[in-house]
Amino acid sequence: MFNLPKYGSGICLARLAALLEALSVDRARLQRTSVVITGSNGKGSTAAFCAWIGEACGLRTGLFTSPHLIRINERFRINSEPIAHDLLARLAARIESTITELSREHGETYGAFEAMFALACLFFQEQQCDFVVFEAGIGGRYDPVRLAGSPVACVTSIDLEHTGLLGDSLELIVSDKSDACAAGGTIVYGENCRNLRPHLAEYNRNRDVNSLFVRDGIRIDNEILSKQAQRFDFTFGDHHFRALEPSLPGSFQFNNAAIAVALFLLWLQRAGRSQDNAAIEAAIRSGLRETRWPGRLEVIAQDPLTVIDVGHTPDAIRHALASLKAIYGAQRWILVAGGSRDKKVDEIVAQLAPSFDTIVCTAAYHNGAAAELVAAAARAANPAADVHVAGRIEEAVAVSRTLAQSQGRKIYVAGGLFVAIEYATAAKGARPQQLQFF
Repeated sequence: MFNLPKYGSGICLARLAALLEALSVDRARLQRTSVVITGSNGKGSTAAFCAWIGEACGLRTGLFTSPHLIRINERFRINSEPIAHDLLARLAARIESTITELSREHGETYGAFEAMFALACLFFQEQQCDFVVFEAGIGGRYDPVRLAGSPVACVTSIDLEHTGLLGDSLELIVSDKSDACAAGGTIVYGENCRNLRPHLAEYNRNRDVNSLFVRDGIRIDNEILSKQAQRFDFTFGDHHFRALEPSLPGSFQFNNAAIAVALFLLWLQRAGRSQDNAAIEAAIRSGLRETRWPGRLEVIAQDPLTVIDVGHTPDAIRHALASLKAIYGAQRWILVAGGSRDKKVDEIVAQLAPSFDTIVCTAAYHNGAAAELVAAAARAANPAADVHVAGRIEEAVAVSRTLAQSQGRKIYVAGGLFVAIEYATAAKGARPQQLQFF
């Protein structure tokens, strides 16, 4: 969409502030209306839950996420609807023109993600959103979402990722992500951050930032996960909600849904919006139940049953696989596996391969690691498996379907966003090489 590098030169905060000022973005309003989602895994699902709750509460709700799966319009939503193409084109032209002028004046190099954040801010302001959910790209300390200035934020989970940018320890990474929250605010931390509580208490103390943790101050109880039902009980402060039913499958979605509910309740309190408790509960129930967010243990076909997941870190893949088994059973699966060239393919495949006796290894058109490399990792992780090599996604679709139909099996596609979405696209008869990712 923008003729810009993915990232600008150096730290973006000052030049992005100048861009927002040139666009007349009201940052005080932005701070009042927004919450910020950071984390290693689960950001998109948490942001979607939070936005759908806001919409169910009758608020005009903006949602900015990344990456998109099919069309870039998906990154900018109001009341769950992606931005119209003509409006996107108009705003993009205005952003690009302003960036060109600022770059000429100050010699700065802007990045495409900065431009998209600015576009989101302008879009939500023009459309007079009451409530806005921003998902961070990488980290939080220098991520564009820090410019929202939100005093309500979360860290959904922590994993060793982007270590070259964020640091080589969980403490460094969680600190970076925590900085997306404004001083005097509150951060909700996901369940797997609990071991870092002593560090976070000291890290946040001097910024007067309050730390809340899922399964401590925010309780989850009575989780049920099956093909027929998915629900949990939620307790936070004076709020007690029984049998909430998140629409997105997977045990890890209990964590994400609980964070989203807590964020929304915190935002309501800070915004001073008086709401009837029964109406709030009804909106939370409806929002969680109606949330739609593709690519997360998504069923794309029934005959044969075909499930895709876009998780791309070992931790995300491990949790998704455990939930797949819990919901659909552990037996009679064919794995279609791939990975990205810039990821640790051997570690990713090692999380998957031991659970499958038949594996089809393939390469995505976009940044895909070679199918033979994926196959070598699969054989190393599971020497007993029947490993097939499919050089392209279309071949992987054909091979996996033939095997599944002849053997009465199910198909699971995993290893990263590109392989999962390209497989789903090819399975529909479209051309995955025409997809444009960022």
